[in-house]
Amino acid sequence: MIKTKSGAKVLGDMVANCKPQVVACYPITPTTSLTESLNQYYADGKIPEYITVEAEFSALSALIGASAAGARTFTTTGGQGVLYMHEPIFATAGMRLPVVMLIGNRAVSAPLNIWNDEQDTISQRDSGWIQIYCKNNQEAVDAIPQAFYVAEKILLPVMVCVDGFLLTHAVEQVDVVDEKKVQAFLPPYKHPLKLDSENPVSVGVYANPTHYQMFREDLMEDMKVAKDLLVEAAEKWGKVSGRHYGLIEGYKLDDAERVLVGLGSAMDNVYLVVDELREKGEKVGALHIRVYRPFPREEIKQALKGKKVGIIDRAISIGAQAPLYLETLEALNGTSTDVSSFYGSLGGRGIKRIHIRDMFEKLKKGPVKEWITVNPEFTGLKVNVGKGKEVKK
Repeated sequence: MIKTKSGAKVLGDMVANCKPQVVACYPITPTTSLTESLNQYYADGKIPEYITVEAEFSALSALIGASAAGARTFTTTGGQGVLYMHEPIFATAGMRLPVVMLIGNRAVSAPLNIWNDEQDTISQRDSGWIQIYCKNNQEAVDAIPQAFYVAEKILLPVMVCVDGFLLTHAVEQVDVVDEKKVQAFLPPYKHPLKLDSENPVSVGVYANPTHYQMFREDLMEDMKVAKDLLVEAAEKWGKVSGRHYGLIEGYKLDDAERVLVGLGSAMDNVYLVVDELREKGEKVGALHIRVYRPFPREEIKQALKGKKVGIIDRAISIGAQAPLYLETLEALNGTSTDVSSFYGSLGGRGIKRIHIRDMFEKLKKGPVKEWITVNPEFTGLKVNVGKGKEVKK
């Protein structure tokens, strides 16, 4: 069914079609309207349990209990909410609970900012959650049932990451697969080892050093297995919806000499610039990394080796190189590939086509590492620190 709604609202429709048994949310910009939508579905009797909590930490903590008891569970948050969940995010993965969470990507404080970048979810990349990044709302809606499918088969939680405002508040036409077809794809969940008074088990127990590492090794190995399940889910969903996805999505890559790589909605603009430059005879292409965890190292290597590559990071790692750049650079180690790093677009500074054209131009000259400068540098106020040193405020 084609629906014309905001991204957040239409995502609520698909979540309801997936029949979660327990939803727990604390509203936060930019996903507040999704929490409202899910609460309405609860009021209408289509979601059995909706827990109104006092904070994001409590939302995920409530779902840890519900998931351990065998329920299909869902929540949503973004930005500061992700950071407030930091401890239970690790616990959810370590306890092997298949929670699905929609993240409306948002900058993190300080200074306070509600606009889009990817620092919130990138900061959780080592937590043990599968991470799916969506270029547009159609991809996001289609990712929700696939996330439940994979999570419940491998017993790992999944983040579906959607750019805040740019997608959550964008009103557009989206095809939402109807409830019956979703249910055929995603049958009722049966936890293989749920909490049960008739068959007692322990979850999240204390582990001494020897056993703790064994748990982490298992988590690492099953994250690798998740790659195959993500491909399986995408293939099955393609038969249901007619839309096909993979771990990565190449755009006009085969003969491309220069390629820009990134996550999320910024890549739709990159695709447009690729079309523009192709019309002028330039051999350029793009690669969207749809699945960031597990990191599709071999797939990226095969897609990019021998090309001039620029990585677009909308997150930074303070004191180190940009995160997506570093991991892609490692994947391409040993190949004749020039890899450049373009990082920035933080706190809602958008990436316009003029800047993308500039990035493609800079790739001609060899590897570079630089901020994406959208506006003239803001000098700001300065305060003295220590012996005459100055920092921007």
